[in-house]
Amino acid sequence: MLLTAARDLIAESGSEVALDEVARRAGVGNATLYRHFPTRADLLVAVYADEVAALCRQVADLPADPAEALFSWLESFVAHVSTKRPLALTATEGPTGRRTELFDQWHKSIHSAATTLLTRAQEAGAVHPELTGTDLLALAGGVALTATDTAHARRLLALLRHGAETSRSGGATCSSGSRLTS
Repeated sequence: MLLTAARDLIAESGSEVALDEVARRAGVGNATLYRHFPTRADLLVAVYADEVAALCRQVADLPADPAEALFSWLESFVAHVSTKRPLALTATEGPTGRRTELFDQWHKSIHSAATTLLTRAQEAGAVHPELTGTDLLALAGGVALTATDTAHARRLLALLRHGAETSRSGGATCSSGSRLTS
């Protein structure tokens, strides 16, 4: 009831919707809302829980080619973060201690998905072995939060891919011809 009302209001008015309005729409008192979701971040994380779980489940349905799987999933990750920008920003504000258990579970699930795909691509020799899941998610998150539109996000992700992939000779090359080696 609360999550449905919150999801609907966020879709209509954005993530800054008044929490009191969420309680009214759900037909509950403010105390009930705040007992379940003490902060806006808690509510936003709960609203998008299913979408984050679906993003993590995609790992099982990706292309067999390890590099294609990795970058296909990263494209979904970037699309998710860029369309849920208020969630990404609100849920990560403040000290780490204010993050919810659900947010921490998401973070671990997303990191696990990225690391699994990255490891497969590294084992296939498709991406640089020194790249970590944390590095990859930070770069992809940066793409998602700074891209001006979908086309720009795709361009930035393509540049990320170009820098992360290895060439047959053991190191990616930049358009300037300089080599990226470990």
